[in-house]
Amino acid sequence: MKLYVDHQCTSPFAMSAFVALRECQVDFEMHYLDLSQGEHHRPPFTGISLTHRVPTLVDGAFSLAESSAIAEYLNDLSGGTKLFPADLRARAQARQIQAWLRSDFFNLRNARPTETIFIEPIKKPLGSLAMADAQRLVETLSHSLQDGRKFLFGEWCIADVDAAGMLNRLIYSGEPVPDALKHYALRAWDRDSVREWLDIDRRSAKSPSKD
Repeated sequence: MKLYVDHQCTSPFAMSAFVALRECQVDFEMHYLDLSQGEHHRPPFTGISLTHRVPTLVDGAFSLAESSAIAEYLNDLSGGTKLFPADLRARAQARQIQAWLRSDFFNLRNARPTETIFIEPIKKPLGSLAMADAQRLVETLSHSLQDGRKFLFGEWCIADVDAAGMLNRLIYSGEPVPDALKHYALRAWDRDSVREWLDIDRRSAKSPSKD
């Protein structure tokens, strides 16, 4: 398989797909696109990816974009229990969390882009709209973990990686986050698959793929 990602490896969605591949123990190659130069909008990538976005996974003649779709595909390939909860309702709720994180928090994302996590924290105070996003995030995840569970659905799943990533936009920049959520974010990212992504050297940009 091939996984197309941004050349600086700062996309949280590319990270989610990378972690999914590692957790499912799938062999793959990384291919890098310079989004700032618009390489995702030019051939040959436009002939590979339906949405012209990263991450895009290529499995033979089959290609798939959008990290949550990639996770579901890999989960099914691996027998259905590697990335999502086995329980039907918990699995649906995990997908709900993923969709929510991908379709909300635009003010927080703008104020604390993922470069905050992967390259250098931002110390500039949050504006009122980003603060409102942060408050909703903290309140919702605190409610989900209020019974003392270690992960959102008991056992670790890919939705925990995504939720912890959004929390870490706050934590890495020193924003006030309850200790319970800090510990949760640490647990969710305490996996070899996540550490491998975090350990990528981002000080020098990767060479974009030529295929």
